[in-house]
Amino acid sequence: MSRMSGLGGRLYRGETSIDLIGRRRRWYSVSALFILLSIGALSLQGLHLGIEFKGGSSFTVSKANASIQDARDALAPIGIPGEIIVQNIGTNKVRVQTAALDTAQNNAAQDALAAKFSVTVESIDTQIVGPSWGKEITRKALYGLFGFLICVMLYLAMAFEPKMAVAAIVAVVHDVFITVGIYALVGFDVTPATVIGFLTILGYSLYDTVVVFDKIRENTRTITASSKSTYSQAVNLAVNQTLVRSFNTSLIALLPVASILFVGAGLLGAGTLKDLSLALFIGLAVGTYSSVFIAPPVLAQLREREPAMIALAKRVSGRGATPSTFSPVSVAAVAAPGQTRGPRNQPKRKGRK
Repeated sequence: MSRMSGLGGRLYRGETSIDLIGRRRRWYSVSALFILLSIGALSLQGLHLGIEFKGGSSFTVSKANASIQDARDALAPIGIPGEIIVQNIGTNKVRVQTAALDTAQNNAAQDALAAKFSVTVESIDTQIVGPSWGKEITRKALYGLFGFLICVMLYLAMAFEPKMAVAAIVAVVHDVFITVGIYALVGFDVTPATVIGFLTILGYSLYDTVVVFDKIRENTRTITASSKSTYSQAVNLAVNQTLVRSFNTSLIALLPVASILFVGAGLLGAGTLKDLSLALFIGLAVGTYSSVFIAPPVLAQLREREPAMIALAKRVSGRGATPSTFSPVSVAAVAAPGQTRGPRNQPKRKGRK
């Protein structure tokens, strides 16, 4: 811990520096790889939408040592159309999700499950969700996402500057796309808890990015009045100064989420916790990455194209040049008028000794 605090102090004072902005192509390549994997997962298998979004029927049977294979065997003779999803919830529950069923099919499924597991029909928790309700939930989720992005962009544009808002939104879209792609690759069902997890990671990603941007704004407030560093160098210093803080904050946030994912969902079998915790775990990790390796480099690229920053970069480059790089002619050319440039021999007059 003392080593980490010592490193953080050296990074903050500029005694040690990691060239994060200069190596932005490397970070972009890593993100591009994950984005391609996400596109492949979404194209090949897509998202497994829960019945809350696509409609259907859900049957939950409470029985000790209930197995997935027993549930499938019970429903096989009925001829239920579409895909049947069977999951264990803990050690004493099994949940069966099907497509939308009519009344006869629904009753037949309940009777078959009750006979297979030796329980009463009344003890089976049955939920029927219509497709229209699922479409309404999907529409509201999309409205919430786009409304969130618009409000955040407006706030960042007013509180900071428009280009910071653009860089932050790029990082947020990056986080959501990779999280959704990994979610599709794993094959978990998308439920309302998943949507809550997605919206939560949006807020966390922006929180970490705003902290970095606030330090960037502090370091670059009067940058054009001096010629000590370029905008990219100032951004790199700001990221280094907040690097340890971002790492510690993200680590502390990931630990409880990891415990929910691996203990609550893995060992205890809580399905809702699994949907929520996976989205949070992936999103927190990707959000931390984007707040350090994506948003600041994108901001630096946008600002370095401005005429004022181009002129600043030229001044910094000229200021860093040593006299040995100039030729004698150029040094003489920049000498002030009337300044003595060396010993001068006066012509001798005739008749003087």
